[in-house]
Amino acid sequence: MARQNELRGLDKVTHPLQSREWGEFREKTGVEVVRGKDLPAQAGFQLTIHKIPYTPWSIGYLPKGPLPTKQTIDELKKIGEENRCIFIQLEPNIERFKNYDLRFKNLGLRTSIRPLFTKYNFVIDLTKSEEELLAAMHPKTRYNIRVAQKHGVTVKERTDDEAFKIYLKLYFETTKRQKYFGHTPEYHRLLWQTLNENLKLKIENSDRVIPHLLIASYKGIPLTAWLLLQYKDTLYYPYGGSSEEHKNVMASNLIMWEAIKLGKKLGCKTFDLWGALSPNPDPKDPWYGFHRFKQGYGGRLVEYVGSYDLVLNPLLYWGFHLIDKLRWIVLRLRPL
Repeated sequence: MARQNELRGLDKVTHPLQSREWGEFREKTGVEVVRGKDLPAQAGFQLTIHKIPYTPWSIGYLPKGPLPTKQTIDELKKIGEENRCIFIQLEPNIERFKNYDLRFKNLGLRTSIRPLFTKYNFVIDLTKSEEELLAAMHPKTRYNIRVAQKHGVTVKERTDDEAFKIYLKLYFETTKRQKYFGHTPEYHRLLWQTLNENLKLKIENSDRVIPHLLIASYKGIPLTAWLLLQYKDTLYYPYGGSSEEHKNVMASNLIMWEAIKLGKKLGCKTFDLWGALSPNPDPKDPWYGFHRFKQGYGGRLVEYVGSYDLVLNPLLYWGFHLIDKLRWIVLRLRPL
């Protein structure tokens, strides 16, 4: 398909999920990537097409793209028709603004039944000095960083294959312990291989996605591993894992502080923590602890416009979500 190889319009993107490298990575996983071409550069986008097994139908997904316009919607409708999409889900990388809901409604979009990205996120201003960043933290967070330092916890950036194996092990230990569904080992390997090419080639262009793998260890034992992504002037924290061992040494608190300092060293202006709960989260929410951990670092809680669906086949749309709801009920009943 001619549209699949079209790259025009991606030079104005604001998030790694819209980058060329991310598209190349997703293609390696077997997912079709489509790039909009009939648009001005500032409205360019790429989306993935996900086939529904045992059917001729598919679903489109456009994460962290630009604010949609009528031109965007017209282009998406063309793509949807060509790929037999029941609907296309959009999650713009745009903070909430006045009357945003009316704008989306006027474009023929409806609020998504099952958002994939969280509507909220913490972002840390890396233009502040280290002293200012520490002062903005919760006192308990600063205390835990000092505890880790006193215990001799070390944090190192590594690029070797053994480090990636450590990260993968800790990531899946965490998904099992926290009882959530993470991406497959092959997904992470392909991501690392694709993005790691930029490190091997010593590419420093801020328009490329650069991975940074941090590992926190105590007495030689890896306790926490994070995979960070550097894109343009922002450092992102999408994936991480930790061990249940030696929780008292607060390795996760130190790795966050070292990630913040790495972002400053790299010249980034913002540290994006990838997701959070609402301003008044429910303490019973399974993600509450993770939210409080991030909150302790004094970042700004951002609210995005949210997740919207461009419905192309209403009958199949409602049927799909009914089946999908039943599927998730079954999955949650299964032991991980």
